[in-house]
Amino acid sequence: MKSTTDMLSPVSGELVNITKVHDPMFSEKAMGDGFGVLPNDSRIVSPVSGKIVLIASTKHAIGIDTDNGMEILIHMGVDTVELDGEPFNILVKEGDSVEAGQQIATMDIGMIKDAGKITDVIVAITNTAMVLKEIDVHPGDIQSGDQAATVSLLAQGEGEFDQAPSNQKVDFDVLATDIIKNIGGAENVDNVIHCITRVRFYLKDESKANDEVIKNLNGVLDIAKAGGQYQVVIGPAVEDVFGAVVAQLGPGIGTNDNEAKVKKEPAPKGIWPKTKYYFSSLIGVITASMMPVIGLLAAAGILKGLLSLIVSAKWLSDTSSTYMIINAMGDSVFYFLPILVGFTAAKRLGANQIIVGVIGGVLAYPTLVQLASKTSSVQMNMNADFFGMPIHVANYTYSIFPMIAAAWLASMVEPWLKRHIPATVRMIVSPLIEVFVVSAVILVIVGPVITLMSSYLALGIVALLKFSPALSGLIIGAFYQCLVIFGLHWAVIPVVANQIATTGHSALNAIVSATMVAQGAAVLAVFFKTKKNIAMKQIAGAATISAFAGITEPAMYGINLKYGRIFWTANIGGAVGGLLTGLLHVDMWGFAGSLIGFASFINPKGIDSSFTGFLIASAAALVVSFTCTYFFGFKEQDLEESVHAVEKVRLGSREPAVKDA
Repeated sequence: MKSTTDMLSPVSGELVNITKVHDPMFSEKAMGDGFGVLPNDSRIVSPVSGKIVLIASTKHAIGIDTDNGMEILIHMGVDTVELDGEPFNILVKEGDSVEAGQQIATMDIGMIKDAGKITDVIVAITNTAMVLKEIDVHPGDIQSGDQAATVSLLAQGEGEFDQAPSNQKVDFDVLATDIIKNIGGAENVDNVIHCITRVRFYLKDESKANDEVIKNLNGVLDIAKAGGQYQVVIGPAVEDVFGAVVAQLGPGIGTNDNEAKVKKEPAPKGIWPKTKYYFSSLIGVITASMMPVIGLLAAAGILKGLLSLIVSAKWLSDTSSTYMIINAMGDSVFYFLPILVGFTAAKRLGANQIIVGVIGGVLAYPTLVQLASKTSSVQMNMNADFFGMPIHVANYTYSIFPMIAAAWLASMVEPWLKRHIPATVRMIVSPLIEVFVVSAVILVIVGPVITLMSSYLALGIVALLKFSPALSGLIIGAFYQCLVIFGLHWAVIPVVANQIATTGHSALNAIVSATMVAQGAAVLAVFFKTKKNIAMKQIAGAATISAFAGITEPAMYGINLKYGRIFWTANIGGAVGGLLTGLLHVDMWGFAGSLIGFASFINPKGIDSSFTGFLIASAAALVVSFTCTYFFGFKEQDLEESVHAVEKVRLGSREPAVKDA
């Protein structure tokens, strides 16, 4: 092994000693000795020859092992792990051999600065104590690939003594126990992730953490607080500590969205297994996209239900300004659901969350909503044109599936744009093209396809209702909530509106009401059967109230779809309730359904058999759904078996999404 070797500058800019970089962990040499560059260019080259052994999933760090025993870490920017890989384009992969001076990446300096982050590129020899005798850095202006430092290496055997990094002597299980204890216990942890050097906790109450004790733990280099995270600086052993922490926190915590690398199996062979797999992947994306807003949906559902009850009791007029204000509080989360789902689905699928959220805003834009309102029939009418091409613009407020499709398409478009648009104009041109292309595809192709399917579905429902009320109740009761998943339930709304407008009442809406009761009864069973998982019990309780108030989304996306059998046991209850609704000729004289909408089942001429039928059908749906779920659809062990890390994925692929730059 040579006693000296040269290291090159990874980027053009101002070369500084590592003590001058703007990250205390590196400047204090906690990660080892080295140097930094304050860059003025985007081109990143390898400072040494060796083998790529690490590429952070957030692309901000690259690890290289050299033939002479050095372990080199190239860290691009400070706290850029929070940018989720957006500014970086990695040109190599793990296992590649590289030569000193070979380009390995690019970094968008402007994007990093706009995000309020520091652009320092830091090169650290992470096994300094084992191999480094001395490093001579040559500060000043420098070009990428120029000589930046001369390294003197220890002779063989010199480094193999008590200079070894102290973290090799750390008992990671003990350290994890001490960290958890001093951050307020496991109950104070919402989630935990890690980057290259830090275990990053999201704490419920940061004031419960004992900073001084944690700083002085054997194996901890320092602590930092930024971006809502309580960061425990570990250094090279971060993955070992993270693993020990997650093991002690238990299931449901530790979805390391930034760094986890999960080994995935390929898609199964055969038409049916593939169909089942892709459908399962789609449901997984839908439920994961909805989970962050489940609490909001439940709260809004309860508020809307209470408001409906107050109006039904004639305590408040639905034309008053008070009603309008409170209704806006409850309805806004549903009206602007495309924006919220766009944001969460983009995170799940690895697309830019802000851009996809803007696309959701396009779909919920008031002018387009007004344009969609011109179509009053259940048939799909061409109510607009796009560059002269007739199209159908539907009402996308309250919708979910079109935004899942938009997020998936964005996750495909973004890598292509990054590869073909120069970095100097990418910040403006890429979002411009992406918003235009994805919005156009959804409005011109995806939306009309869904609307066309909905229109034919509506015609089928009308024909079924005329053929047999009981059979229609059974079929619609069993499968209506399946339509909700894909946004096809909008086909039912014009039918219901038309029935109420022409006859004053709607038998179809009564069937739909029974399915709401069934979904609520299923999560009610989960609530009573869950003993240990307090978080799930809270979700189930809120979702039950919301479903009985006429809003089933929290029940479906928070629990029922996530733990598949529950959804189907709920549908069994819906089928029974729908069947009885049809047999007993139940009608509704209003739109508000489920249990809280009982007043809608009262004939304005006086209580009749329709109201009695509502009580019987609702009770049957509740009892059947609750019983089937309690005994056959759910066991508490499902919570442990079904919880897994929600890594970014491409629809129809079991591989984590890698944002190609």
